[in-house]
Amino acid sequence: MVGNILSSPTPFTPPTTEEDRLSWLRLIRSRRVGPATFLRLLAEHGNAAAALDALPAIARAAGVEDYAPCPQDLALRELEAGLRKGARLLFLGASDYPAALAALSDPPPLLWARGRASVLAQPGIGLVGARNASSLGARMARKLAEGLGHHGFTIVSGLARGIDAAAHGAALKTGTIAVMAGGVDVLYPPENEMLGATIADQGLLLSEQPMGLQPQARHFPRRNRLIAGLSRAVVVVEAAEGSGSLITARDALDQGREVMAVPGHPMDARAAGANLLIREGARLVRSVEDVIEALEHSLTDPEPAPAPQAPKRAGPGAAPDTLTLHRMILDRLSASPLPEDQLLRDLDLPAHALAPALLFLELDGRVQRQPGGMLARN
Repeated sequence: MVGNILSSPTPFTPPTTEEDRLSWLRLIRSRRVGPATFLRLLAEHGNAAAALDALPAIARAAGVEDYAPCPQDLALRELEAGLRKGARLLFLGASDYPAALAALSDPPPLLWARGRASVLAQPGIGLVGARNASSLGARMARKLAEGLGHHGFTIVSGLARGIDAAAHGAALKTGTIAVMAGGVDVLYPPENEMLGATIADQGLLLSEQPMGLQPQARHFPRRNRLIAGLSRAVVVVEAAEGSGSLITARDALDQGREVMAVPGHPMDARAAGANLLIREGARLVRSVEDVIEALEHSLTDPEPAPAPQAPKRAGPGAAPDTLTLHRMILDRLSASPLPEDQLLRDLDLPAHALAPALLFLELDGRVQRQPGGMLARN
């Protein structure tokens, strides 16, 4: 994982002043700066304000002449919008940041939270499935959510139609988290607006996206990754092949979580994805007891996740000249994602020599960083 390759003994520390918090928000909202780039910049320049000052020069070195970081006024408007909605920011490294997410590679540097953050203290179970759920599937989701809630689990889902909505509704009394693809103030889809408002009052709405952002298709994979990251296990109830629920299941497997699925009729397309997961080794779920049995070894509180580690600062190394190194990186990459550690091995270079070149190419739009330490060529 990238987090391991580029880590150092120095623990990652969250912002401590309002000025620092604003700089963090501006940095992560700046064009082409994702979580991994954010951490690299912070490690290289010491703090977010210095990283913001350095960004235009870094972009010019990458051939981007008109680059400007996120304006301060825009970040202030986002903070004010969050305040109006009763939301607050959770910063990576702070005690209230979800420990399960902090342990991921490339965790979001900050999250907007709206509601009762106390539900984060309970272990999470992801419960996801089809938007066009059958009556039987929705009933199963409600039964699982209610039962798992009574066993002390927080139900994590995505506030979508169908299975998600059924799971959230059944877990309101015991604890539920809705991970949003857009801003925590944008309750989507419209028919779940009342449910979302109730979750904001009794549970928790969570998002890494800016306030006011309307969700689009490209935002849902990032939401799915956070659902998996917050959960000790993900249970799929009705999912078509190729659906977003299966993406969440794959994310859960990548993160070392347990994946479970409720079987369905082989003639029902809504069950094809769940049945496929079972065929590939996911635990079959018929009842709450099946889930509890699979997780009974982890019902006690987990040990605290290690503090996020900052990447090592770049230093001198025996790397090729800049243009040659850029060409070598681009020659190795394609539209199919490649793990960064594999790129390091292929190029036979130390991480500190590769990091600046990757940052240039990311800001230039020629390389795209994807979750899990994966790199692809645009």
